Amino acid sequence: MTAVLEAAAPRALPGGAAVRLTGVTKVFASGPRQVTALESVDLTVHPGEFLTVVGASGCGKSTMLNVIAGLERPTAGRVEVAGRVAFMFQDATLFPWLTARQNVEVALRLRGLPRRLRRARAEELLDVVRLGPAQDKRPHELSGGMRQRVALARVLAQDASVVLMDEPLGALDAMTRDHMHGELERVWSELGLTVLFVTHNMREAVRLGDRVVLMASSPGRVKLEQAVDLPRPRVIDSAEVAMLAGSLTDELRAEVAAHVR
Repeated sequence: MTAVLEAAAPRALPGGAAVRLTGVTKVFASGPRQVTALESVDLTVHPGEFLTVVGASGCGKSTMLNVIAGLERPTAGRVEVAGRVAFMFQDATLFPWLTARQNVEVALRLRGLPRRLRRARAEELLDVVRLGPAQDKRPHELSGGMRQRVALARVLAQDASVVLMDEPLGALDAMTRDHMHGELERVWSELGLTVLFVTHNMREAVRLGDRVVLMASSPGRVKLEQAVDLPRPRVIDSAEVAMLAGSLTDELRAEVAAHVR
């Protein structure tokens, strides 16, 4: 089967943003247990942009994605998103008793796609992520990278214009992760998606991102936004990627050191 997905025109809010956070603050609990995870975050993501987000553990990266997805309500501020949002987690979270195709069909069923159309559409999406021959395999028969490609196909099944990715490649070995970088970049480019990608790996952030956002900690806020002007496709071990990643890592080290007591 040949995949026939076509890139859609990226959706935008008034003013041209795909995602816009204005003064977003998120506070958990209250009293002596109160934790401010995010404070006055202002961030604009452009339609069709691949934005990567890095920062120390506990700086609010995942909380920011949850707020954008509507899984958490901000304590203060405004969140605006153009179009539907889909979420891809570090774990593929596939149903172990279903085949790859059936796992994708779950998302199509939740969207209300008629049963007679779901199988063909799921096969088409698995072709997009180059997993068509494995459509009848169950998760335990697939490698980690293959499971993440099923998860990506399931994300695409949601017909989202904005895709949030919370360290989706963190559990993969280096070679598989490198292959998935190319697959993610290809699908993003072909379908015109807007992607927010959280990672702890600075080279990964530079390898994939049009722009890297560095989060400060305690409370979480945007410390730095760095455009990545390197031509695509990029190689994660190239000197250019390593140099920019090194500069950003120095910024992150300084941020972490400022909070060590």
